[in-house]
Amino acid sequence: MWCCVNVLCWHVHGSWMTSFVQGEHTYYVPVEPERGPDGRGRAMTYVWPDNVIEVDLETSQRTPYDVVIVQRAHELTSLVDVWLGTGRRAGTDVPLVYVEHDTPSGDVAEMRHVAADRPDICIVHVTHFNALFWDCGRAKSRVIEHAIVDPGYRFSGSLPRTAVVINEAKRRGRIVGTDLLERFATVAPVDLFGMGADAFGGYDNLPQERLHDEVARRRAYLHPNRWTSLGLSLIEAMYLGMPIVALATTEAHEALPPGVGTCSTDVRRLLDALQTYHRDFEFARNAGLQARAYAQQRYGIDRFVRDWNDIFQEATA
Repeated sequence: MWCCVNVLCWHVHGSWMTSFVQGEHTYYVPVEPERGPDGRGRAMTYVWPDNVIEVDLETSQRTPYDVVIVQRAHELTSLVDVWLGTGRRAGTDVPLVYVEHDTPSGDVAEMRHVAADRPDICIVHVTHFNALFWDCGRAKSRVIEHAIVDPGYRFSGSLPRTAVVINEAKRRGRIVGTDLLERFATVAPVDLFGMGADAFGGYDNLPQERLHDEVARRRAYLHPNRWTSLGLSLIEAMYLGMPIVALATTEAHEALPPGVGTCSTDVRRLLDALQTYHRDFEFARNAGLQARAYAQQRYGIDRFVRDWNDIFQEATA
């Protein structure tokens, strides 16, 4: 009979990881003294359950893992076998799953995944758009769509301002639509949240609970990303009950089907929609309720946990 497993997984994306660790398994996260990108350990700004355990290198090399999750190319090439220790190889001695969070970059004809053609790896994409664009060759490929631990309905819309959540908005620039914020600010002031938001006078890296409260006080949520997989912040805003204005790029149109928010590649149409949400509170509130209902139906945590249980069962069979 299949049971819970021991999972080795680096803390890379806090929002995704918060959903990932909601299963009944034991999740071991590498930690280093400086808590850098390859050893962050448990989250500081998210609430994680007790079944997420920090391991240093020495402890990790003695821990009996059932499956390893990698999320970045260098984890696959230079980290995972070191953290497993002598005598254990990922993909051979311990099943290996590669979670692909990002859209590919470069020439469309050359969008080949780093794990392509490896029979010992299952590549899990977080959106169908990712799966469509990445060339994974003969490697096994699956899609497990995002999910959110329901933060509850929080929309008040008491501030006539627009919320947007972007990490590293300055560095990522046009990719995440940073250049568009000025245009949307002609309708109403835009408040930027996320890592590095202080460079724009915004709110830098707030704890998740406070972030949800602050975003929900704004009248509408803006998703200006041109080329990202989807962005969990969009789904979080839907769960909060926010009316949504989003570029119809990558997977956003799947999260916002007709009648759920406003999704378009026509910026003028998005500006008009944002203006309507700001002028008509009841219209904004009703749009947010529709967004929340759709997010609960499509991006529920129970479905997400079941999907991952299937992956674990397949990998360890």
